[in-house]
Amino acid sequence: MQSFTYHCPTEIIFGRGAEDAAAEKLRAYGATRVLVLYGGGSAERSGLLSRIECQLTSCGLAFLVMGGIQPNPRVSFVREAIREGLAADVNFVLAVGGGSVIDSAKAVAHGIANPAADIWDIWTHKVEIEKTTPFASVLTIPAAGSETSDSAVLTNEDTGRKVGLNSPLNRAVFAFMNPVLAFTLPRAQIAAGAADIMMHTMERYFTDVREANVFTDRVAEALIRTVMESAQRLLVSRKDYDAMSELMWCGSVSHSNFTELGRRKDFAVHKLGHELSARFDATHAATLTALWGSWARHVYQDEPARFARFAAAVFGVDAGTDEERARAGIRRMEEFFAAIEMPTSLSGIPEVGVLEPSVIEELADAATANDTIRLGTFRPLARADAHAVYEAANH
Repeated sequence: MQSFTYHCPTEIIFGRGAEDAAAEKLRAYGATRVLVLYGGGSAERSGLLSRIECQLTSCGLAFLVMGGIQPNPRVSFVREAIREGLAADVNFVLAVGGGSVIDSAKAVAHGIANPAADIWDIWTHKVEIEKTTPFASVLTIPAAGSETSDSAVLTNEDTGRKVGLNSPLNRAVFAFMNPVLAFTLPRAQIAAGAADIMMHTMERYFTDVREANVFTDRVAEALIRTVMESAQRLLVSRKDYDAMSELMWCGSVSHSNFTELGRRKDFAVHKLGHELSARFDATHAATLTALWGSWARHVYQDEPARFARFAAAVFGVDAGTDEERARAGIRRMEEFFAAIEMPTSLSGIPEVGVLEPSVIEELADAATANDTIRLGTFRPLARADAHAVYEAANH
């Protein structure tokens, strides 16, 4: 196993009614003026936002509420929230929602703590920061794992870029996780969340690290199987508490870096997918499942034994050569994605469809910064590789 340093300082409050502890926890931490961020109307319609507001009031905390965060979170909203937060002199940010809301909260927290810098300059490393505003989340969607991760993404509508930022400052102080809050999610969102969790794990499983890494590998394999089982149960009954609990916890573990200890990230598929999300405003998880099979078939021959192990551990494929088992595992994963109604090609993404050759050229250029960077670690992808993966998925 390779050497590693692991630190995940987020305190997790998990289970029924977990969010009821939010205001008390924030007050004990020293919060006095809180900026509450949320996404669409579900937080209002469910009564969750009102309950959070009542808690904050009862604990004597001043607060400002801002909603309207969209999937593929926008830098324009973040800039506005930073201005409002600075004007209100807030000293804590609370996200109520899923990954897009939490990612936005991370960016807002950084911007409030560093008011002299534009948040996009921070995001693109033109300005390096050393401090942030403390923030927490009340999780409503098991998917992105942003509640425990050191990463976040933002989309710049003016430039058409979607960019991720990894930093220890992206770690939340608290994560309040009540599986019941996800019972109202539509089927499509449960499927997308499950796919996102699986991809966060697979992007750490398939890397260039060759050393034995038994425990981390077994954790990753068990996590993927648990997500698959839980998703299938939830697509039958969305109020299956046990299944939702497993899915929610797997989401947090999958992106906390625990499933990469002794390895490192690849995330080539994420970077290719980000270009689709930025250009077409496509659902993040859909871009990942649409591209994964094409990426896997493009790279698996670099180490077919790794893909063969995956096929055996996750799908029980134990017959044939390494190459035969590897191909079978890739096919079985695509079949699972299709079974939960996630796309396995670009035509399956409504916002994207089958692309013109010129668009694929532009995507490959954008993903690799005109062939000046390489994507991933399992096989670092040059522009020609990125083009080949997009082209293979373009049906």
